[in-house]
Amino acid sequence: MDKKKYYITTAIAYTSGKPHIGNTYEAVLADSIARFKRQQGYDVFFQTGTDEHGQKIELKAAEAGVTCKEFVDSVAGEIKNIWDLMNTSYDKFIRTTDADHEKQVQKIFKKLYDQGDIYKGYYEGMYCTPCESFFTESQLVDGKCPDCGRPVTPAKEEAYFFRMSKYAQRLIDHINEHPEFIQPVSRKNEMMNNFLLPGLQDLCVSRTSFKWGIPVDFDPKHVVYVWLDALTNYITGIGYDCDGESTEQFKKDWPADLHLIGKDIIRFHTIYWPIFLMALDLPLPKQVFGHPWLLQGDGKMSKSKGNVLYADQLVDFFGVDAVRYFVLHEMPFENDGVITWELMVERLNSELANTLGNLVNRTISMSNKYFGGEVKSTGVCEPVDEELKAVVLGTKAKVAAKMEELRVADAITEIFTLFKRCNKYIDETMPWALAKDEDKKDRLAEVLYNLVEGICIGASLLESFMPDTTGKILDQLNANKRTYEELDTFGLYPSGNKVTEKPEILFARLDVKEVMAKVEEMRAQDAQPEEEKEEAPVVDVEAKPEVTFDDFMKMQFQVGEIIACEAVKKSKKLLCSQVKIGSQVKQIVSGIKSNYAPEDMVGKKVMVLVNLKPAKLAGVLSEGMILCAEGLDGELALMTPDKDMPAGAEIC
Repeated sequence: MDKKKYYITTAIAYTSGKPHIGNTYEAVLADSIARFKRQQGYDVFFQTGTDEHGQKIELKAAEAGVTCKEFVDSVAGEIKNIWDLMNTSYDKFIRTTDADHEKQVQKIFKKLYDQGDIYKGYYEGMYCTPCESFFTESQLVDGKCPDCGRPVTPAKEEAYFFRMSKYAQRLIDHINEHPEFIQPVSRKNEMMNNFLLPGLQDLCVSRTSFKWGIPVDFDPKHVVYVWLDALTNYITGIGYDCDGESTEQFKKDWPADLHLIGKDIIRFHTIYWPIFLMALDLPLPKQVFGHPWLLQGDGKMSKSKGNVLYADQLVDFFGVDAVRYFVLHEMPFENDGVITWELMVERLNSELANTLGNLVNRTISMSNKYFGGEVKSTGVCEPVDEELKAVVLGTKAKVAAKMEELRVADAITEIFTLFKRCNKYIDETMPWALAKDEDKKDRLAEVLYNLVEGICIGASLLESFMPDTTGKILDQLNANKRTYEELDTFGLYPSGNKVTEKPEILFARLDVKEVMAKVEEMRAQDAQPEEEKEEAPVVDVEAKPEVTFDDFMKMQFQVGEIIACEAVKKSKKLLCSQVKIGSQVKQIVSGIKSNYAPEDMVGKKVMVLVNLKPAKLAGVLSEGMILCAEGLDGELALMTPDKDMPAGAEIC
């Protein structure tokens, strides 16, 4: 009987730089799902890779003094190395600079053009370079990109457009008829209410202002817009051919069972991508899951904050499987997760070293101490054994149910509940007390057999999440990994087998103070001496049209003192401040919530554009603008006077 197929993809990583642990989390998450599906008997194809075109790449390559291809080759290699370091079992690593992918993208573009879905026009709007996206004025939030919050610049150029509205109602119907299509549900509601139901505008699908992209073969001054290029990797990577000569693999694996992506790119995968597929007359993916972010401390990772964590750094401290455990177990299903060095140490000590490592070590040590390593079932049972077996044998179904819902953290919790029950079983049966009574030797043997059998089943379930650890546990127990079907049976460990003589410590406990001292030492080593430091980074901003002195004099800037501030309820980015300017108070809404808490704003003296025309943002009236500077990574800093100035002082 043929296996049931399962095709899973990650978003392809953008080759603008080394991925941090938050980016790496997605690859590990997808790997755990792929491994579990394989364990269940599915014919799994797991694809990941890199997205390598776009204006941002062109700019970064120029800054580095290398060609675009040299730049992406280097970064793609680094990304692949990190994915390999984290033991991700992908079946294909696609690059959008692969010749076969580029050829198919050109053919897809031509097909959509020939059938009237793409037309040539003229674009004028606001462009966000980091997001490679155009926006209308009405889509901006506080005058900035609604996706990343960075500044946008006016862009005006000839472009090809895709007729999104042609397929919008069909997509709305599909989402309503397939409630599982977009997960979690909050992501679906966001897409429907913010984008689809208000009405889709036609999408710009080509650019002429840069060259690093796939040329439109019938109009070479245009390159294919990065999202039409990037999204199609999910079909080109498994052999889609626009001329009808698709491979057998494509016919078997498409549609994808799961697109696993970050929540920040859900719009592209649940609106643009399904519509492209409809235009190509292809089935839609069965599910798109927009996972949350992994944050450092209480904020998004940022190089300017110096709080970026990388997988290879963490592996050097904790090991691959400890890092895998942390990013999988500490990430909630729908809300952002938090990673810190201190929290990693705490979890390693409490869960990995104590709950799991100590359980395996104690069991093997007692087997060696009391029976020379031989593990034997004697049949001398007590009611507590049945309680243990019920938990052990019930874990498979619980893990499967959680994994079906993509609740990976909860699935791992179920497995560790099994291990905790085994630890409790030791406390209940007290093997050390049984060993003192020769008449209870057979009972002691049965207790240790039950422990070894429970650990074997738990370790086999753990393999999808911590594959190396599973191998180490089973090797020490002299046991084979159980098949998925065998996980329903207690007692398959061969009676009379011998465990290893010297158990290996799976996870050594760490001292948090020692770890943090090493972290500081690592950071100090990374920091160059003052005389060797590179030139301070600068930001080049695209020039706006010149203004006359009279134009400038129309703007009124004054010092304002923030006397009250609160978050805007309907927005994740906005703060509403009451700003004292002279004898009056103005209400000003600003997109700075990611960088400032409301309580941090009160008492600050800030630079205010006072005579900006009032406007409503997220339904709240704003009567001016608080000015900020923006760094390389989008970090914001309020413009404040370097001397104490009274509220209302004119800035000139």
